[in-house]
Amino acid sequence: MTAPHMLQFIATGDHKLMRKVNKWPAPKWVRMAAILATRAGDGWLWYLTGLLVLLFGGGDRFTAVAAAGSAAVTGIGIFVSVKKISGRKRPCEYEPHIWANLLPPDQFSFPSGHTITAFAVAITLGLFYPVLLGILLFCALAIATSRILLGMHFLSDVVAGAAIGVGLAYSARAVFA
Repeated sequence: MTAPHMLQFIATGDHKLMRKVNKWPAPKWVRMAAILATRAGDGWLWYLTGLLVLLFGGGDRFTAVAAAGSAAVTGIGIFVSVKKISGRKRPCEYEPHIWANLLPPDQFSFPSGHTITAFAVAITLGLFYPVLLGILLFCALAIATSRILLGMHFLSDVVAGAAIGVGLAYSARAVFA
């Protein structure tokens, strides 16, 4: 399969899933959980987590926070740049969502900045504190899933964002270890 065919295949799958998600009348608890998760991904959860690590993280706390912060800042630079290059419209621009009406934080969809940051911070801190990896990964996955459920991103946007975030996390760990 050639690259253009592969991209078309991915886009077709993204649009099929978007239509299903946009028309799904999710239960109220799913709606509330998605909104809470996406708002946690706005940054406050990671700032709070960094503060808790600084207060209770032991001898590696400064290194861990520096590595996670570095991964997050690098991720922000990447997603801002790539979004401008890709120019991909968000799902909410193609079709209205049945229950979510949040305004997107920026114009473009690919890749998901919330997901890049979530995985960059969660995995980096999880590499320093393996006991926290499960809850941090749960938070990152909840944020990524919420972006799809709320019509802010396509599946491929969050998959790419997660891959970039994980790559940044392992890179930051290697640099700061």
